[in-house]
Amino acid sequence: MALPATMRRFTISLSDADRGVYEALDWRVAQHPSESPRYLVARVLARALEHTPGLEFSKGGVSDDEEPALVHRDLRGDLVAWIEVGAPTADRLHKASKASPRVVVYTWKPSHVREGLAERKIHRAEALELVSLDPDFLDGVAATLDRTNAWDLSVSGGAIYLTVGDRLFETTVSGSTSRSG
Repeated sequence: MALPATMRRFTISLSDADRGVYEALDWRVAQHPSESPRYLVARVLARALEHTPGLEFSKGGVSDDEEPALVHRDLRGDLVAWIEVGAPTADRLHKASKASPRVVVYTWKPSHVREGLAERKIHRAEALELVSLDPDFLDGVAATLDRTNAWDLSVSGGAIYLTVGDRLFETTVSGSTSRSG
């Protein structure tokens, strides 16, 4: 019998001064049995950093090979952004670039993703956005995970300040296209 997903609740007070987004978020997120805590934190963090109307966690979750970790659709249902987490294959990014006008990868392995891109021709590779996340930051936050999680997330000048309980986690996010950095 397959293991069930673990349901986790995230209440996030988001203050993203860089984008002018100030929201109180309340999400229930299924953690697939094969999903590492680091990946889950990266997925939830990416969802918060990209927060906009029409952005959702994919319906099939991490076990869905057809959809990204996060999908952004407009009011007509057209794909606006394909957002991956981790280290997707070059073939997957090629498919994403053909399907969506914007492709973003939130990763703690940017060199691994770039190596994969160098090995295969990717449609519109120059437009691909890579956002590097510090693995130590992700692991520190992952150590605090519980069934119910309350985060205060502030973004200013590319710096991320995440308060979980009485602990403050700080990092910077560096983003680039696949051709730079």
